Amino acid sequence: MFDRHCTAARHRRPLSRARARTLLGIGATAAVAITCQTAWAQAATANSGDTGGIVVRPAQARITAERLKLPGDENLGLVGNSYLVDVGGGFSFGPEVLGAVSGKRGGLFSLGAELGYRQPLAGPLRVEAGVYAGGGGGGGITVRNGLVLRPHVDLLYDFGAYNIGVSWSRVRFVGTPVDSSQLGLVLSANTSFGYIPRDRMNIPVASIGRPGAGFDRVQAVFGVYQPRGEHTRASGGKLPDSLGYVGVRAERAFNGISYWGLEANAGTKGGVTGYAEYLGTVGVETGIGDQILTVGSRLAIGMGGGGDVSTGGGLLGKASVYTAVRLTRDLAATVELGVTKAPQGDFKAVHGAASLMWIFDDAGNVFSPSRTTRTEFSTGIEQFDAARRDGSTQRMRAIVLKGSRFIDQNLYVTGQAHSAYEGNAGGYAAGLFGFGWQTPLGGPKGPTWYVGLEALSGAGGGGGVDVRGGALVQGNAYVGFDLGSSTSVRINAGKLRSQRGRVDSTVVDVALVFSFGLAGQGAR
Repeated sequence: MFDRHCTAARHRRPLSRARARTLLGIGATAAVAITCQTAWAQAATANSGDTGGIVVRPAQARITAERLKLPGDENLGLVGNSYLVDVGGGFSFGPEVLGAVSGKRGGLFSLGAELGYRQPLAGPLRVEAGVYAGGGGGGGITVRNGLVLRPHVDLLYDFGAYNIGVSWSRVRFVGTPVDSSQLGLVLSANTSFGYIPRDRMNIPVASIGRPGAGFDRVQAVFGVYQPRGEHTRASGGKLPDSLGYVGVRAERAFNGISYWGLEANAGTKGGVTGYAEYLGTVGVETGIGDQILTVGSRLAIGMGGGGDVSTGGGLLGKASVYTAVRLTRDLAATVELGVTKAPQGDFKAVHGAASLMWIFDDAGNVFSPSRTTRTEFSTGIEQFDAARRDGSTQRMRAIVLKGSRFIDQNLYVTGQAHSAYEGNAGGYAAGLFGFGWQTPLGGPKGPTWYVGLEALSGAGGGGGVDVRGGALVQGNAYVGFDLGSSTSVRINAGKLRSQRGRVDSTVVDVALVFSFGLAGQGAR
């Protein structure tokens, strides 16, 4: 399926055993992302040139790796992954995820956003400062509300396609004793973010290569783990024979048959509420015959844990084989079989998964979309009354990141990530997927207001919230007000329910929305 996928890209002191495991875990997790982001940067450089009406902004795909000191002289290896887009004046902004990969806190995650500032020094030297804020928890750390702050200063050497350097950072779980300052390593790949302003999406433009963050396809994943061994619970004992999970994968080709991507999954069945994974993946695949059938294999490495699953420090690896069948020019169905293992813990399992793949921005394939596609990204804050496992109910606030891609003028698909930062629910996180419908309310000078509806389902847990099994459903209605050519403020109200737990609450959120167009590879 990727055989012809990259046509456009071608135009483009002795260590203790514990410390050795820490460094190996951090290095292994970063390896996939380093390869991926270097290829990403090279493709972006190759595709620079005439924008044809498309706005192209500099961007960075960053990996950080550092070793935190926790209370009790405990060490924790922490990896961060972010995508920051230049917003002018040397500033950049974008989403970021942090997670444990070594120590004994597997399942510690934080999701949020970072504001950064970059300034040249002398020659190839660059200095960068920034602050990350997000919600997080897990890994057995009592984090109360879950607010995580990470200010940092980095010294980087610019090699052109990428930057490598050292970082000083301070990681704080606000309101807890977790407060660590340390040196770390940072890799920053120089790439670009190309888009069409919302008010120009009806004007034909020429494609300049992969738009947006550059992913070629996205998959909604539904999977099952079958654990192996007698001690796969972090608290001791054996996990159930079957564990369900849902997730999403975003992937991009970097040569004729190879690709890289990102993967995020959450537990839904089998008593592992709060279990989550975030991994980088690389793979190879080849089409058979007329490309309707594809076979491939992939490797993934990253961080996972929570839900009483024994992942040790959080390092997680996967190996899989799969086959995909093209259903339409945009859609394919995939079946996968593989093995999963936490090398620092006792969790190991056979896994099977089925996914629905949405294919876009494929220059070499006749099935590829040939249109400008409207896309939205938003970040905001939500509030709802969260029932707890101790029988109480407390109001909770969470950071929310949303991405949506329109199928036609009104209908879209959406994916959302939620992470608590206030309300004594630190460690609560959720991932929701579904469909939405949106329509503008026109006026004499064009639409200023718009309204919409959403139907979502997914998984969540942690932070003592009573979701029992993790499966969630949510319905929303919202109204938005345009602030400019591509930005708006949106107010959303809805209903969130856990299918087995006691969560059943009205949800309200306020978000800043960036709405833009992506020119597909075949666009003219």
